[in-house]
Amino acid sequence: MFLFDGPQAAQLTVVLAHGAGAAMDSGFMQDMAAALAGQGLRVARFEFGYMAQRRVGGAKRPPPKVDLLCAEYRAAVRLLAAEGPLVIGGKSMGGRVASMVSDDLGVAGLLCLGYPFHPIGKPEKLRVAHLATLQTPTLICQGTRDPFGTRDEVASYPLSDRILLEWLEDGEHDFKPRKRVTGQTQADLIAQAARAVALWSAELPPG
Repeated sequence: MFLFDGPQAAQLTVVLAHGAGAAMDSGFMQDMAAALAGQGLRVARFEFGYMAQRRVGGAKRPPPKVDLLCAEYRAAVRLLAAEGPLVIGGKSMGGRVASMVSDDLGVAGLLCLGYPFHPIGKPEKLRVAHLATLQTPTLICQGTRDPFGTRDEVASYPLSDRILLEWLEDGEHDFKPRKRVTGQTQADLIAQAARAVALWSAELPPG
């Protein structure tokens, strides 16, 4: 099942998967999808199987192994059968999974909203090996205070030259800043990210 936002006739479709602990209709996912739709993009949100099972009274289990999530992501793209250029991605874990299948799928672009470069408090356990050789044009929108990868940490990682970073000043993993410090809100940073996605995606070659 997909949740759609934005004009059906949009030239480009963005597929978004959720993070490890929040569903496709969480507040962040809904706000981000609405912001992207406001930029004229068509957004298709979907849910991994373990999260969908929670809706029917299933146990609150953690995500399965990443290989299974990758297979589910590929299946979702096939099911969507989008016409025109396709960008795949997601929030946190959803973006990480998309980054592991994007080259194989030959999509136009990859969008990561708060990439989990490492587990919280474990900066030595990096999840960046495949990002060094990534060939898909990629945009990562990341808060500068994200505990899964701050600006200072990410500066030292070996990332592919196909990856563009949009830094959201003072934002945490959900793009929420300290308003008393920056004068901005989470909605402001989500809007900034959406504008960055629109500008970046307009320059993408067809997938």
